[in-house]
Amino acid sequence: MLLEKLKSFKEQFEKIEKDLSDPTIVSDKEKYKKLTKQHSYLRPLAEKGFEYSKLLCDIQGAEELKKSEDAEIREMASAEYNDLLKQKEKMQSEIKVLLIPPDLNDGKDIIVEIRAGTGGDEAALFVGDLYRMYTRFADRNGWRYEVLESNPTGIGGFKEVVFELSGTNVWRYLKFERGAHRVQRVPATEASGRVHTSAVTVAVLPQAEEVDVEIKMEDLRIDTYRASGAGGQHINKTDSAIRITHLPTGLVVTCQDERSQIKNRAKAFKVLRAKLYEQKVLEQEKQLSSERKQQVGSGDRSEKIRTYNFPQSRITDHRIGYSVYNIIEVMDGDLLELINKLLETDMEKKLQVNSI
Repeated sequence: MLLEKLKSFKEQFEKIEKDLSDPTIVSDKEKYKKLTKQHSYLRPLAEKGFEYSKLLCDIQGAEELKKSEDAEIREMASAEYNDLLKQKEKMQSEIKVLLIPPDLNDGKDIIVEIRAGTGGDEAALFVGDLYRMYTRFADRNGWRYEVLESNPTGIGGFKEVVFELSGTNVWRYLKFERGAHRVQRVPATEASGRVHTSAVTVAVLPQAEEVDVEIKMEDLRIDTYRASGAGGQHINKTDSAIRITHLPTGLVVTCQDERSQIKNRAKAFKVLRAKLYEQKVLEQEKQLSSERKQQVGSGDRSEKIRTYNFPQSRITDHRIGYSVYNIIEVMDGDLLELINKLLETDMEKKLQVNSI
């Protein structure tokens, strides 16, 4: 069964190689991009299929030699046969990993939105804490980040902050941060020292290219207005802030952080494209129930994924039932242990679905 599956992948790979040499396909950017991704996925499977087929032939040959009348040959063949069976088991494990469909968003930069939920000022302060945590983690990985939109409060927090992260593996490492993050701690403004619970939501959007999402100008309403800072005071005397409404979906994106209307417009379009791409991907995933079962979390930003308990210095990820007890270090950007555990669990779930 596995050999037949690998032969099928080899045939698909050879067909795609032929198609990629067709000038008409090369000129079709969207189709060419899709085929190159399939080509990258199928190449190692085609190569492994050749190795696996050869290994099965070697096993069959060793099995025949085990029937030899010569005792020495039988002994050597038996030892080789057992060694080949171990190689077969190892190769099957490698093939299981290769059979996992690639994440189409791997390699993409991301846009992160952090919004205050329940908890008033304390939630707004925690938005700022999470923003600092992610940007510190970005510094550790050599990633670049830029604020696209922010709505600061007068006490040092944010009602919301939207920022771009670019670099190697940004989507791979942060895609599981999507959801509701709950914090339990004594607020600085709480005189009685009671533990307060509040929540913020995090959305992680893969950046979309023009070939991923088509935006028609006739589907947009673009408004300009004067940017204002915390407390409502004007920080700009010109109409530099941008609000874009995507009429078919009702999505609204604003940007006022730049003094230039052109720059704000470019940033707003970047966020809108990412939001439309997210909607497109979520619709596709809903149609593929098996894809949903493979995920560590649903990706729904209302799903409570993690609790940060400051009195006990504990962070618990509820999706995988895993806790760490170094909250200060994590809030300073030391996220790798949690992220690696999430990636490990995700791989295990996918391997169960792709059993052979």
